Amino acid sequence: MKCLALRHLAFEDLGIFDAVLKQHGYEVEYRQAGIDRMTDDDWLGSELVVVLGGPIGVYEQADYPWLGGEIDAVAKRLAKGLPTLGICLGAQIMATALGARVYPGKAKEIGWGVVSLSPTGARSSLSALQGAPVLHWHGDTFDLPAGTEWLASTELTPHQAFAYGRNALALQFHPEVDGHLIEAWLIGHSGELQHAGLSVAELRAASHRFADEAAQAGSAMLSAWLQQLETAR
Repeated sequence: MKCLALRHLAFEDLGIFDAVLKQHGYEVEYRQAGIDRMTDDDWLGSELVVVLGGPIGVYEQADYPWLGGEIDAVAKRLAKGLPTLGICLGAQIMATALGARVYPGKAKEIGWGVVSLSPTGARSSLSALQGAPVLHWHGDTFDLPAGTEWLASTELTPHQAFAYGRNALALQFHPEVDGHLIEAWLIGHSGELQHAGLSVAELRAASHRFADEAAQAGSAMLSAWLQQLETAR
């Protein structure tokens, strides 16, 4: 089975999810957004598509016109019920593809913290994240798309996750991140961290402190979701 992973930044990759995907029989192929050509066969012929994060907004299509193609392709996958996972920007692309509004949130949400699960979320694969630290790193948020199930929230961001049927999952936060490899994020997002007035040293220390617990929870969550896909086939 092929998992096509679309990344917008080289260091925002599948992280700890890579090993879990391979354990479940997936061969991972990366494509670079805005550079690599994506055909309908890529988008619709892959058993799983994971759309990863990035620092741009879905409403910036005037500057990044290829975003429109991503949104349209994701919309086609969702309409066909094909397994799709969106993380951060990927979740916002999924929300847009389903007709919801994406817009700047009240403030940047950057750092480690737990998500509060809705009753539906607590019965889903996200139950593995109950009480566990996850990395938040976003400035945008989205309205809950029609026909989806709300799964998780934080005080700053009410819509942190949603499911669309059994085969599509959107996560605003980053359960895929390996906290031991956070240095790439600290370097790549140095301007954003400085502008937000956040301490690089404190974020680094928290990342290493929470890395193992977060990896265990994130791996369990993804494994449970992949098992759900297997039973739905």
